[in-house]
Amino acid sequence: MDQPFYVSSSPHLSDRESIPKIMYAVVLSLLPAALGAIYFFGIRALWIMAISMAAAVLTEAIIQKAMKKPITVADGSALLTGMLLAFNVSAQVPLWIPVVGSVFAIAVGKQVFGGLGFNPMNPALLGRAFLLASWPSHMLVFDKVIPRGSAFNSVSGIDVITSATPLNVFKQVREILAHPDLYPTAKVTQADLAVHRLYDSLDTLFIGRIGGCLGETSVLLLLIGAAFLMYKRYIGWKIPFSYIGTVAVLSWIFGGTEGLFSGNILFHIFSGGLILGAFYMATDMVTSPVTYKGRIYFGIGCGVITVLIRLVGGYPEGVSYSILLMNLVVPLLDRYTRPKVFGGSKKQ
Repeated sequence: MDQPFYVSSSPHLSDRESIPKIMYAVVLSLLPAALGAIYFFGIRALWIMAISMAAAVLTEAIIQKAMKKPITVADGSALLTGMLLAFNVSAQVPLWIPVVGSVFAIAVGKQVFGGLGFNPMNPALLGRAFLLASWPSHMLVFDKVIPRGSAFNSVSGIDVITSATPLNVFKQVREILAHPDLYPTAKVTQADLAVHRLYDSLDTLFIGRIGGCLGETSVLLLLIGAAFLMYKRYIGWKIPFSYIGTVAVLSWIFGGTEGLFSGNILFHIFSGGLILGAFYMATDMVTSPVTYKGRIYFGIGCGVITVLIRLVGGYPEGVSYSILLMNLVVPLLDRYTRPKVFGGSKKQ
C-alpha cells in the first residue's frame, strides 16, 4: 500500500525536544555537582542554591505578570539560571547575595531584552559579574575545604585567608617567583614549595576537596553531568573542547613559573571554573554561535581571554568575563562564518 505524501511549507524536519525538556535535563545534569557542593561545604550550600533558584523563578514571574505577558517559569530556564548563579558564589557569602544576583540576572540579563531567546549574554554570568563588581569583599572570600598535606594548609608568608583557591594561591606565588629580588629569600623558598604542592594536588583538584565557588570545585562531578548532556546531544564538542584546548596550550606555554613551556596543563584545566564554564555556560544555546566555525572561534576566544585574565589581569579567574565578552561578538561570528549557499543566483 502506498504511503501518503504530504506537501507543506518549511520547516520539514521536526524534533521531539522542547525547551522545558532541555532545561530540566541541564538541571538534572548539575545534580551530581550540587550534591558534591553540599557534601564539601555543608547544608549552607543547599540553602544558597534553593534561595537563588527561588529568587530567579519569582523574579521572572513577577516581571511577566507586571508586563501582562504569559508566565513561562514552568519552562525551567529561570530555575536553571538561579542554579548556575548559585554555582558561581562561595558558601561563605551572605544569603542575600544569591538573591540579588538572581534578581539582576533575570531582570537585567534576560527580561529587559524580551525574555528567553533574546538575551545577548548569559544571565547567570551577568549576575555574577554584577555581584563581583558590587561586593568583591563577599565574592572573593572562599570557604576553605583544605585537605591535609595539600598546598593550601602550610604556605606561611602567603595570604590564604581570603585566597583559599588554587588559582589565588598560584597567582600569588607566581608573582613572587617572577620577581624573586623583591622578596626575602625565605618567602621565595616558600613560594617555590607552594607551586610543587599545587602541582602534586591534581587528584584533590579533580575530586573537589578545595576552596572555591559551589560549582567549580569537583571536576569529576561536573564531567559526569557534561557527559550526560553530550550523550543527549544537548551540547556539542566544538565549544568546550576548543575552549579547554586553548587554555591548555596557552597555559603550557605562558602559565609556568620557570619560563616558557613550563606550565602544568592539568593544573590549569582542573582549577577554577573552566570546566563549569566550558560545558555549561559557554554552550548556552541562546548566547553561543550556531555555525560550525563560529563555535570553534568562540571557544578559542574564550580560552585566550581566560588565560590573559588569569596570568595578567587583576583577578585570578577569567572564565566569567571571557564568556560574557565573547557573547557580544556572537552575531559577528555567525555572520562571517556562514557556510556558502549552493544553487543561488550570482549577483550581477
